[in-house]
Amino acid sequence: MPVNNNTIQPFGVLNGGASLALIESLGSMAANLALDREKFVAVGQTVNGSHFKPAFLGEIVTGIAKPLHIGKTSQVWEVSISSGNNLICKGSITMAVIPKSKIE
Repeated sequence: MPVNNNTIQPFGVLNGGASLALIESLGSMAANLALDREKFVAVGQTVNGSHFKPAFLGEIVTGIAKPLHIGKTSQVWEVSISSGNNLICKGSITMAVIPKSKIE
């Protein structure tokens, strides 16, 4: 994700909300790829993050999602966001797994 005018706060560093949006996007995508998408969908329940270092205007941050729990009714994904060798933010997202028949 680029650190640009759409993702910075007024001080020129990556906005924490943008980091959480990246955590939510990567965790949601990963959770749904781990399902039988014909029968189930994963939807977000909680998302959180801890910020360690700033990322500055012009940098690119990279997020990596790893499963902590993949169950029948829930999943938990850990997401690490980095810029180069710097850990910028680490967070997690808990996903509810529900049958598609309940939302159609």
